[in-house]
Amino acid sequence: MKKLLLIMLAVCVQAGAQDMAHYKRVVKELASAKYQGRGYAKGGANKAGKFLEKEYKKAGVDEVTLQPFTLDIQTFAGKMEMWADGKTLRPGVDFSMREYSPGVKGEFPVYHVDTLHFDADKMFADLAKPEYKNCLVACEFWFTYKHREAFSRLQTAGGCTNAGLIYTWPAPIKFFKAYGHRVVDKPIVWVTPEAIEGVQRVKLNVDAKFLKDYECFNVISKIEGERHDSCYVFTAHYDHLGNLGKKIFYAGANDNASGSATIVTLAAYYAKHRPKFDMYFLAFSGEDANLRGSTYFVEHPTFPLEKIKYLFNIDMIGDNNPVEYCEVSDEGMKAFPLFEKINAEKRHFKSLHRGDLAANSDHYVFAVRHVPCIFLENEKGDAFQYYHTIYDNWEHVVTDSYEPTFRLVRDFIEQH
Repeated sequence: MKKLLLIMLAVCVQAGAQDMAHYKRVVKELASAKYQGRGYAKGGANKAGKFLEKEYKKAGVDEVTLQPFTLDIQTFAGKMEMWADGKTLRPGVDFSMREYSPGVKGEFPVYHVDTLHFDADKMFADLAKPEYKNCLVACEFWFTYKHREAFSRLQTAGGCTNAGLIYTWPAPIKFFKAYGHRVVDKPIVWVTPEAIEGVQRVKLNVDAKFLKDYECFNVISKIEGERHDSCYVFTAHYDHLGNLGKKIFYAGANDNASGSATIVTLAAYYAKHRPKFDMYFLAFSGEDANLRGSTYFVEHPTFPLEKIKYLFNIDMIGDNNPVEYCEVSDEGMKAFPLFEKINAEKRHFKSLHRGDLAANSDHYVFAVRHVPCIFLENEKGDAFQYYHTIYDNWEHVVTDSYEPTFRLVRDFIEQH
């Protein structure tokens, strides 16, 4: 009997480890240089989508289809050079570009905004002086956001004689794509405070290319259940930020190779343990470009949204916070106590922290269309500091939250 119990225990451990091994393999693959940050300029997002298509087929799903859509996006895959008073700054470490910035070449004086005694009229008067013509205006980002009416004038060609803006942001410097569907008149550069402090002149050589109607696709997989009148849906975005210059890319291991790998392993699990209801696995592109792939899907659904019993959006779970963050749609709140009950009984996480519903990931476009859904994210652990930086890579991703997230979702479906 003891021998039998040991064999059964070994089988259980091996099965759990196999899921973790599969998860790690997919995360590591998606975060590799092969996909160049899963962006658009070098085709990395679409290459990643093709890889996931193969993974779903290997997982044993019943069908896989690609849903094409297009987006407009600004990209930075060419020259990416910056000097501050002659000192070379490092892309992705000391500086990056605002996603809607044009390219820029030239040498510029720097005007440092006095944030302690800020006066917008005085700032514009200073910028009208000959010595500040064609300058770059340097200021802490959140201060510019607080006074965005004044600083927005500095982005337009007719607003002021400045050449552009420098936003300071604490290291590690971040990069974004959300508003890259447009390009403003003047360049905007993110720089660490240390790299620009006291600097009098800056030189830039930055290439940019705007991609119009760039072709992307969502990867849609299905496992047929015993019943077809309702379904469960799992979503995760597989795109990320792509390139910052010729040599730098944003691997996005946590954001969101971790979520993409999770729903692949969920598909493999349910292919072996046939569900009562149909299941769809939606791997979205264009999330980092302002939810473009999921928005296209809800406007062109491949099955009625009304059929969804519950939707799980899994994003950035490559971390180790014992508290799982979640957001829940109004319709999803009816079943949220079940999540809490299961978590309390099984102790998957120390607790579930429910935040306000926000347009921060793909669940949002379903939530506003009255779909019962939950957003699961493991934030503010050891890996969270690398969000949207070049350090969100395989070396810094953490796998602690994968298995409890997987089990929480599985247990919910069993009892829902």
